[in-house]
Amino acid sequence: MIKWGIVGAGNIAHSFSKDLALVNGGELTAVASRDFEKAKSFAAAYGAPNAFGSYEALFQSNTVDIIYIATPHTSHAELSIAAMKAGINVLCEKPMGVNKGQVQEMIQVAKENNVFLMEALWSRFNPTIKKVKELVDNGTIGDIGYLHADFAFYALDRDENGRILNPALAGGSLLDIGIYPIFLSYLLLGMPKDIQASSHFYKTGVEVQTSMIFDYDNAQSILYSGLNSNSEMKAQIAGSTGSIFIHPRWHEATGYTLEKDGDSVANEVGKLGKGYTHEIQEVHECLNSGKKESNLWSHQNSLDLIYIMDTVRAKTGIVFPFE
Repeated sequence: MIKWGIVGAGNIAHSFSKDLALVNGGELTAVASRDFEKAKSFAAAYGAPNAFGSYEALFQSNTVDIIYIATPHTSHAELSIAAMKAGINVLCEKPMGVNKGQVQEMIQVAKENNVFLMEALWSRFNPTIKKVKELVDNGTIGDIGYLHADFAFYALDRDENGRILNPALAGGSLLDIGIYPIFLSYLLLGMPKDIQASSHFYKTGVEVQTSMIFDYDNAQSILYSGLNSNSEMKAQIAGSTGSIFIHPRWHEATGYTLEKDGDSVANEVGKLGKGYTHEIQEVHECLNSGKKESNLWSHQNSLDLIYIMDTVRAKTGIVFPFE
């Protein structure tokens, strides 16, 4: 039985814990929060025997095999590194680091301490997205010429000190949700040859909408993330002989539609729970077979992804005060 610990007791930690209960071979054994009462109530809610009022106490407690880092972006690198130096395997919520320097250091520490490290990019393990990649790779829709993916929701009514709108917490749309369209283009088309991007900023200093064009040899991706409106969130991958549409919200989809030869066929693939289950299953398989990284979402994949996001930031002037 793989013993899990959770660092941070916010919304995503609750979703993850509910999904962990649906996966065989793992159990939640510890929760840490800087608010000890919050940690205790979280642990009680999910049947975890251990609660800690500091992250360091969890890392030194000898109660877990792996921890899931569910804190804001800005503490991902620091907490992952502290855990790995204590010999603990880490699943770190995306983005793994705020910039490439942080991700490089995290991977280095993972190697030095011989522990497992993976970025929790849950969409990579979504059954629909895995199926779509298979269809693209085997030429079902011919040569890809165009990809479109977006991710947006209205968030300008949120607390300006909260993680989304606060520049000190690496807020804005790009790292939080723009990472998803970027990931899809990278997954299906690889590293772009050239990137164009444009952003708008909010009064707090965070970026609130970013449009991107990724150029490939024979294809272009048009990608978007935003916090000042909603978007449809249906992804399209169009090729020389057909198109695939991933149903909204595409990053957590349960199906897709294939349009080819004048026919349009909807396919329901399904998923277990909210969908964190599939990345948890991948972690279990890796740990049980002694792997230190996933073949499906490797250290190199995380480096490539942050390199792309750093490039978009350089083109649009997205800078955080702590950098």
